[in-house]
Amino acid sequence: MKYLHTMIRVTDPVATIDFFKLLGLEEVRRFDNEKGRFTLIFLAAPGDHDAQVELTHNWDPEPYTGGRNFGHLAYQVDNIYETCQRLMDGGVTINRPPRDGHMAFVRTPDNISIELLQNGVLPPAEPWASMPNTGEW
Repeated sequence: MKYLHTMIRVTDPVATIDFFKLLGLEEVRRFDNEKGRFTLIFLAAPGDHDAQVELTHNWDPEPYTGGRNFGHLAYQVDNIYETCQRLMDGGVTINRPPRDGHMAFVRTPDNISIELLQNGVLPPAEPWASMPNTGEW
């Protein structure tokens, strides 16, 4: 058995791809299905194409609710402070800042929760250590 991917439905593929690019993922393949009226876009961390996220974009608009009910995707990062700063600089809200130098949460444009985990441990640092939570995570 081999893990293939996690699928999330997205309403705005461009915004969602931009979000995941800020996170550090890259597009590895794309499939448009004219008959089914959907696009599948697969993203992965560079060098780790075994763990992919499949973005499913249905061409006919429909609302998606309950993103938090999905749970979350989790990614290990080399420097959680640099990753969070890059996301903030790109306009992403840090919902749960990495106050402990270990864990943070952000959300995709479709409200899917993303957990960021530090590879190893960094000491608490400002401005993160005193930054409050924002919204749900």
